[in-house]
Amino acid sequence: MTPDELLAVARESASQAVVPYSRFPVGAAVETHDGRVFRGCNIESASYGLTICAERVAIFSAKATGADPIAIAVSCARGNPSEPTSLTPCGACRQVMMDQMGPEAKCYVDGVGTFTVAELLPLGFRLPPSVATSPE
Repeated sequence: MTPDELLAVARESASQAVVPYSRFPVGAAVETHDGRVFRGCNIESASYGLTICAERVAIFSAKATGADPIAIAVSCARGNPSEPTSLTPCGACRQVMMDQMGPEAKCYVDGVGTFTVAELLPLGFRLPPSVATSPE
């Protein structure tokens, strides 16, 4: 899938967002190694800490099927193009991208450009291999 096609899916996904509090719909689309595409939208809760971002919905949906995400597109329908940071993923989503997709995975941000996860999250946290593989 081309970046533009993946961004179109992300834009469509934003229309499914459940945002009664922020009124800030976000859509995401993840492409996997095997060519499947998983959608995500942000879903808010009255208990704000339970809210989940579109990027994490899409990534977790892919991972739940055993798929490995290789690229993600994000579209913030009400972001301000003159303020690119209003269009880019939040810190929590950037960390999940690092964890589940890796530093070289592509992130297409609607209206802003293309980044690697490492560019979005420089010096992102990674467990040392010895810790990540050691039994408890």
